[in-house]
Amino acid sequence: MPGGRLTQQERRQIALGLADNLAYAEIARRLERPTSTITREVTRNGGPAGYRADAAHRATEHRAHRRKQSAPRNGGTPPQPHGRDAGEVRAYEEVFTTVMIASGMPTMMARVVAALVLTDSGSLTAAELVQHLQVSPAAVSKAIAFLESQGFVRRERAEGRRERYVVDDDVYYQSMMATARATAQVVATARQGVPVLRPGTPAATRLENIARFLDFVSESTARAAEQARDILHAKPSPDAGAAPEPARK
Repeated sequence: MPGGRLTQQERRQIALGLADNLAYAEIARRLERPTSTITREVTRNGGPAGYRADAAHRATEHRAHRRKQSAPRNGGTPPQPHGRDAGEVRAYEEVFTTVMIASGMPTMMARVVAALVLTDSGSLTAAELVQHLQVSPAAVSKAIAFLESQGFVRRERAEGRRERYVVDDDVYYQSMMATARATAQVVATARQGVPVLRPGTPAATRLENIARFLDFVSESTARAAEQARDILHAKPSPDAGAAPEPARK
């Protein structure tokens, strides 16, 4: 199986595959590359609709040049626990980050979430995040403020005056509930506009239908998240291939 960076020719084959509506796994099979390589490549270079082979190649060369320039002088990737391969972990962190960016999360926030989620402790200090991500303390602080507002992280007092930033095991439950609460505010505001625009008018009807739709989706999402919450605390089973069943309530 080929290794190393994708070539320009391989990127052109990816573009052709996307144009033919091939799945990432099929494109990967034809190129004899891991599916994660294709997923990362397409996601970080415009997505399936916006992927351009030549532009992706230039962007990748530019990123590699920037990384080389900004690499820390003491270099090296810190050793990984549990016998993990440091290079594989770093590559997977990039995939995880790019998928979150594609889902709509801002880049810096996605990088912070990925760094936290992929630690065994689920927590890092600001200094550790700065060192790991090679960014400024201000960038980390801004990302944490946003993520707190979305229910993704919380602060925890560490030794001295330092704080640790934590993602709990139920981070996605907390985030989904925060989204449901924010959507409920949109619903309430939309309904406030109905009498202003006069019931029965096209604009008022549009607002009422938006409110009804969002209310239903938000309530359904919150209910499903509550019912499935125990999955986030499930212990690994002997059969690693089997997904745990959600708790029945």
